[in-house]
Amino acid sequence: MLAGPLIRAWRPPLPGVAEVLHARFGEHAYPMHAHDTWTVLLVDDGAVRYDLDRHERGAFGELVTLLPPRVPHNGTAARPGGFRKRVLYLEPGLLPDRLIGTAVDAPAVTDGHLHRMVSDVHRLLRTPGDEPAAEAVLAVALERLRAHLGDQAPEPPARDAAHRLRDLLEEHIVPGLPLTRAAEQLHFDPAHLVRSFGREFGMSPHQYLISRRVDLARRLILSGQPLRSVAVSSGFYDQPHLVRHFKRILGVSPGRFAR
Repeated sequence: MLAGPLIRAWRPPLPGVAEVLHARFGEHAYPMHAHDTWTVLLVDDGAVRYDLDRHERGAFGELVTLLPPRVPHNGTAARPGGFRKRVLYLEPGLLPDRLIGTAVDAPAVTDGHLHRMVSDVHRLLRTPGDEPAAEAVLAVALERLRAHLGDQAPEPPARDAAHRLRDLLEEHIVPGLPLTRAAEQLHFDPAHLVRSFGREFGMSPHQYLISRRVDLARRLILSGQPLRSVAVSSGFYDQPHLVRHFKRILGVSPGRFAR
């Protein structure tokens, strides 16, 4: 039996994500309460029993559980040994209010691909500098979640959207450009941009941006710029962020490349 809760919570620099929570609980039981956010829950170990709108529900395994804002619920371990969970608390604007009723009626979604995408968002948010990648994955995950809740079907990928996004990214290699801002400028849904870009170029917008930053970094290295300043000059979060992606793409570290 777990002795007590272990909790890590933080607010990432990602628009629309109010909080990320990773927690392990033993005997603790949540009383009835409500959030002003959407709650996207993964239970990685054990199982959770909860009440939502006077109906008993469960969260476990590869289920993606969506709890809507302002709807009271509770929660406790459904089995001996407690449970371990990861939660994204999303600002109400990321999902339309019209889906609240559907989410109350069917909060559990069985979709292995969606589960992996939400898990990827958590993984990316643990590493400073990878938030833009998390933003793109989250956009597509929420589009898939909306489809499960009976919202309108996603638009098919469009070549024009992909090329317009690439041209816009080329203007923001070093400073970067949040996906939400790109979507506003190009007048497309963020998930539509990500899917269109992937279909056209075989990579995500963030992967494209990282590859272009690595390309810039190698030119700065060859021009003689000190490695300690190359990361910032080429748009990376810090030097370890540069080293990780430089080595992944080119197969050598920036230091070896400089030599």
